[in-house]
Amino acid sequence: MRHALAAVLALGAAPAPAQDCRLALVLALDVSSSVDAREDALQRGGLAAALVAPEVQRAFFATPAPVALAVFEWSGRYNQQLLIDWLVIDHPEALGAAAAQIAGSTRSQTEYPTAMGHALGYAAGLLRRAPDCAQRTVDVAGDGENNEGFGPRQAYAEFAFDEVTVNGLVVNAADGEGAFTLLDFFRAEVLRGPGAFVEVAQGFHDYEEAMRRKLEREVLPRIVGQAELAGAGPG
Repeated sequence: MRHALAAVLALGAAPAPAQDCRLALVLALDVSSSVDAREDALQRGGLAAALVAPEVQRAFFATPAPVALAVFEWSGRYNQQLLIDWLVIDHPEALGAAAAQIAGSTRSQTEYPTAMGHALGYAAGLLRRAPDCAQRTVDVAGDGENNEGFGPRQAYAEFAFDEVTVNGLVVNAADGEGAFTLLDFFRAEVLRGPGAFVEVAQGFHDYEEAMRRKLEREVLPRIVGQAELAGAGPG
Protein backbone atom coordinates (compact mmCIF):
# COMPACT_ATOMS: atom_id res chain seq x y z
CA MET A 1 0.00 0.00 0.00
CA ARG A 2 2.82 2.41 0.89
CA HIS A 3 4.56 1.77 -2.45
CA ALA A 4 1.33 2.25 -4.38
CA LEU A 5 0.67 5.56 -2.62
CA ALA A 6 4.20 6.77 -3.38
CA ALA A 7 3.80 5.84 -7.03
CA VAL A 8 0.54 7.76 -7.36
CA LEU A 9 2.04 10.83 -5.71
CA ALA A 10 5.14 10.69 -7.87
CA LEU A 11 3.13 10.39 -11.08
CA GLY A 12 0.80 13.20 -10.07
CA ALA A 13 3.68 15.62 -9.48
CA ALA A 14 4.44 15.81 -13.21
CA PRO A 15 3.25 19.07 -14.86
CA ALA A 16 0.24 18.93 -17.17
CA PRO A 17 -0.46 21.21 -20.16
CA ALA A 18 -3.25 23.78 -19.84
CA GLN A 19 -5.71 21.89 -22.02
CA ASP A 20 -5.35 18.89 -19.70
CA CYS A 21 -5.67 20.80 -16.41
CA ARG A 22 -8.57 23.05 -15.57
CA LEU A 23 -7.61 24.22 -12.06
CA ALA A 24 -4.47 24.50 -9.92
CA LEU A 25 -5.73 24.49 -6.33
CA VAL A 26 -3.62 25.32 -3.26
CA LEU A 27 -5.06 24.50 0.18
CA ALA A 28 -3.47 26.21 3.22
CA LEU A 29 -4.14 24.87 6.75
CA ASP A 30 -3.68 27.03 9.86
CA VAL A 31 -1.48 25.35 12.51
CA SER A 32 -0.71 28.47 14.54
CA SER A 33 -0.54 28.37 18.35
CA SER A 34 -4.27 29.15 18.67
CA VAL A 35 -5.04 25.71 17.19
CA ASP A 36 -4.68 22.98 19.81
CA ALA A 37 -3.95 19.31 19.15
CA ARG A 38 -7.61 18.24 19.16
CA GLU A 39 -8.53 21.03 16.74
CA ASP A 40 -5.65 20.18 14.45
CA ALA A 41 -6.77 16.55 14.34
CA LEU A 42 -10.29 17.69 13.45
CA GLN A 43 -9.12 19.89 10.58
CA ARG A 44 -6.62 17.35 9.22
CA GLY A 45 -9.12 14.50 9.39
CA GLY A 46 -11.90 16.80 8.16
CA LEU A 47 -9.99 17.78 5.03
CA ALA A 48 -9.11 14.14 4.31
CA ALA A 49 -12.75 13.08 4.67
CA ALA A 50 -14.05 16.02 2.63
CA LEU A 51 -11.77 15.19 -0.30
CA VAL A 52 -13.35 11.77 -0.73
CA ALA A 53 -16.95 12.81 -0.02
CA PRO A 54 -19.18 11.71 -2.94
CA GLU A 55 -20.19 15.25 -3.93
CA VAL A 56 -16.59 16.44 -3.87
CA GLN A 57 -15.46 13.50 -5.98
CA ARG A 58 -18.21 14.28 -8.48
CA ALA A 59 -16.96 17.88 -8.66
CA PHE A 60 -13.35 16.77 -9.22
CA PHE A 61 -14.34 14.44 -12.05
CA ALA A 62 -17.15 16.51 -13.57
CA THR A 63 -15.09 16.86 -16.76
CA PRO A 64 -12.17 14.87 -18.23
CA ALA A 65 -9.82 17.82 -17.54
CA PRO A 66 -8.25 17.23 -14.10
CA VAL A 67 -7.48 19.44 -11.10
CA ALA A 68 -3.92 19.82 -9.78
CA LEU A 69 -3.71 19.94 -5.98
CA ALA A 70 -1.09 21.17 -3.49
CA VAL A 71 -1.55 21.36 0.29
CA PHE A 72 0.55 23.03 2.98
CA GLU A 73 0.26 24.02 6.64
CA TRP A 74 1.27 27.46 7.89
CA SER A 75 1.71 29.53 11.02
CA GLY A 76 4.61 31.95 11.66
CA ARG A 77 6.45 33.97 9.04
CA TYR A 78 9.06 31.25 8.49
CA ASN A 79 6.84 28.29 9.27
CA GLN A 80 5.23 26.67 6.24
CA GLN A 81 5.33 22.93 5.66
CA LEU A 82 4.37 21.27 2.38
CA LEU A 83 2.02 18.30 2.91
CA ILE A 84 1.29 17.48 -0.73
CA ASP A 85 3.36 18.74 -3.62
CA TRP A 86 1.60 19.23 -6.92
CA LEU A 87 -0.54 16.18 -7.61
CA VAL A 88 -2.70 15.93 -10.74
CA ILE A 89 -6.03 14.44 -9.66
CA ASP A 90 -6.89 12.58 -12.83
CA HIS A 91 -8.51 9.49 -11.31
CA PRO A 92 -10.19 8.52 -8.01
CA GLU A 93 -7.10 6.68 -6.77
CA ALA A 94 -5.11 9.92 -6.92
CA LEU A 95 -7.75 11.72 -4.84
CA GLY A 96 -7.77 8.86 -2.34
CA ALA A 97 -3.98 9.01 -2.16
CA ALA A 98 -4.12 12.75 -1.41
CA ALA A 99 -6.68 12.18 1.35
CA ALA A 100 -4.56 9.39 2.86
CA GLN A 101 -1.45 11.56 2.74
CA ILE A 102 -3.21 14.33 4.68
CA ALA A 103 -4.84 11.94 7.17
CA GLY A 104 -1.44 10.39 7.92
CA SER A 105 0.45 13.69 8.19
CA THR A 106 1.76 15.08 11.47
CA ARG A 107 1.83 18.68 12.56
CA SER A 108 5.20 20.38 12.06
CA GLN A 109 5.03 22.72 15.09
CA THR A 110 2.70 24.22 17.72
CA GLU A 111 4.31 27.46 18.95
CA TYR A 112 4.13 30.13 16.27
CA PRO A 113 1.64 32.97 15.58
CA THR A 114 -0.53 33.75 12.56
CA ALA A 115 1.46 35.15 9.62
CA MET A 116 -1.16 34.96 6.91
CA GLY A 117 0.63 37.29 4.49
CA HIS A 118 3.69 35.04 4.59
CA ALA A 119 1.44 32.02 3.98
CA LEU A 120 0.07 33.73 0.88
CA GLY A 121 3.61 34.45 -0.26
CA TYR A 122 4.41 30.76 0.09
CA ALA A 123 1.27 29.89 -1.90
CA ALA A 124 2.40 32.28 -4.66
CA GLY A 125 5.70 30.40 -4.81
CA LEU A 126 3.83 27.11 -5.21
CA LEU A 127 1.79 28.55 -8.05
CA ARG A 128 4.94 29.64 -9.88
CA ARG A 129 5.85 25.98 -10.38
CA ALA A 130 2.33 24.61 -10.68
CA PRO A 131 1.15 22.58 -13.66
CA ASP A 132 -0.05 24.77 -16.51
CA CYS A 133 -3.76 24.96 -15.66
CA ALA A 134 -6.53 27.13 -17.04
CA GLN A 135 -7.41 28.59 -13.61
CA ARG A 136 -5.55 29.07 -10.31
CA THR A 137 -7.06 29.22 -6.82
CA VAL A 138 -5.66 29.50 -3.31
CA ASP A 139 -7.78 28.60 -0.31
CA VAL A 140 -6.71 29.87 3.12
CA ALA A 141 -8.26 28.33 6.25
CA GLY A 142 -7.78 30.04 9.60
CA ASP A 143 -9.20 30.69 13.07
CA GLY A 144 -7.63 34.11 13.62
CA GLU A 145 -6.47 37.35 12.03
CA ASN A 146 -2.94 38.07 10.89
CA ASN A 147 -0.76 38.92 13.92
CA GLU A 148 2.82 38.57 12.68
CA GLY A 149 4.72 40.01 9.73
CA PHE A 150 3.00 41.58 6.74
CA GLY A 151 -0.68 40.96 6.05
CA PRO A 152 -2.62 39.77 3.02
CA ARG A 153 -2.80 43.19 1.34
CA GLN A 154 0.98 43.50 1.33
CA ALA A 155 1.28 39.95 0.04
CA TYR A 156 -0.99 40.79 -2.89
CA ALA A 157 1.10 43.88 -3.63
CA GLU A 158 4.44 42.04 -3.51
CA PHE A 159 3.71 38.60 -5.00
CA ALA A 160 2.26 37.48 -8.34
CA PHE A 161 -1.49 37.08 -7.82
CA ASP A 162 -2.70 38.19 -11.24
CA GLU A 163 -5.58 35.97 -12.37
CA VAL A 164 -5.49 34.07 -9.06
CA THR A 165 -8.64 33.63 -6.96
CA VAL A 166 -8.19 33.50 -3.19
CA ASN A 167 -11.01 31.98 -1.14
CA GLY A 168 -11.25 31.53 2.61
CA LEU A 169 -12.48 29.13 5.25
CA VAL A 170 -13.17 30.89 8.55
CA VAL A 171 -13.17 28.70 11.64
CA ASN A 172 -15.40 30.32 14.26
CA ALA A 173 -13.48 29.16 17.31
CA ALA A 174 -14.24 32.40 19.15
CA ASP A 175 -17.41 33.21 21.07
CA GLY A 176 -19.56 36.27 20.59
CA GLU A 177 -18.38 39.13 18.43
CA GLY A 178 -14.96 37.61 17.73
CA ALA A 179 -16.42 35.28 15.11
CA PHE A 180 -17.98 38.16 13.17
CA THR A 181 -14.78 40.19 13.34
CA LEU A 182 -12.82 37.33 11.77
CA LEU A 183 -15.36 36.95 8.97
CA ASP A 184 -15.12 40.68 8.27
CA PHE A 185 -11.32 40.41 8.20
CA PHE A 186 -11.43 37.62 5.62
CA ARG A 187 -13.91 39.51 3.47
CA ALA A 188 -11.93 42.76 3.60
CA GLU A 189 -8.35 41.46 3.54
CA VAL A 190 -8.15 37.88 2.24
CA LEU A 191 -10.68 37.33 -0.55
CA ARG A 192 -9.34 38.20 -3.98
CA GLY A 193 -10.24 37.65 -7.61
CA PRO A 194 -13.39 36.86 -9.57
CA GLY A 195 -15.94 34.75 -7.76
CA ALA A 196 -13.95 34.67 -4.49
CA PHE A 197 -15.97 33.49 -1.48
CA VAL A 198 -15.62 32.56 2.17
CA GLU A 199 -17.04 29.46 3.83
CA VAL A 200 -17.64 29.32 7.60
CA ALA A 201 -17.07 26.40 9.99
CA GLN A 202 -18.84 26.78 13.31
CA GLY A 203 -15.90 25.48 15.31
CA PHE A 204 -13.40 22.79 14.35
CA HIS A 205 -16.02 20.08 14.83
CA ASP A 206 -17.75 21.60 11.77
CA TYR A 207 -14.54 21.74 9.71
CA GLU A 208 -15.27 18.66 7.61
CA GLU A 209 -18.72 19.85 6.53
CA ALA A 210 -17.51 23.38 5.78
CA MET A 211 -14.56 22.05 3.79
CA ARG A 212 -16.84 19.71 1.88
CA ARG A 213 -19.12 22.61 0.91
CA LYS A 214 -16.16 24.78 -0.04
CA LEU A 215 -14.40 22.14 -2.14
CA GLU A 216 -17.55 21.23 -4.03
CA ARG A 217 -18.16 24.88 -4.92
CA GLU A 218 -14.49 25.54 -5.65
CA VAL A 219 -13.72 22.54 -7.82
CA LEU A 220 -16.95 22.22 -9.80
CA PRO A 221 -16.17 23.57 -13.29
CA ARG A 222 -17.60 27.06 -13.66
CA ILE A 223 -19.27 26.22 -16.96
CA VAL A 224 -21.22 23.45 -15.18
CA GLY A 225 -22.31 25.80 -12.42
CA GLN A 226 -23.36 28.44 -14.94
CA ALA A 227 -25.35 25.89 -16.90
CA GLU A 228 -27.16 24.82 -13.76
CA LEU A 229 -28.03 28.42 -12.90
CA ALA A 230 -29.20 29.10 -16.46
CA GLY A 231 -31.44 26.05 -16.37
CA ALA A 232 -33.01 26.89 -13.03
CA GLY A 233 -36.41 28.48 -13.31
CA PRO A 234 -38.39 30.38 -10.64
CA GLY A 235 -39.16 28.38 -7.55
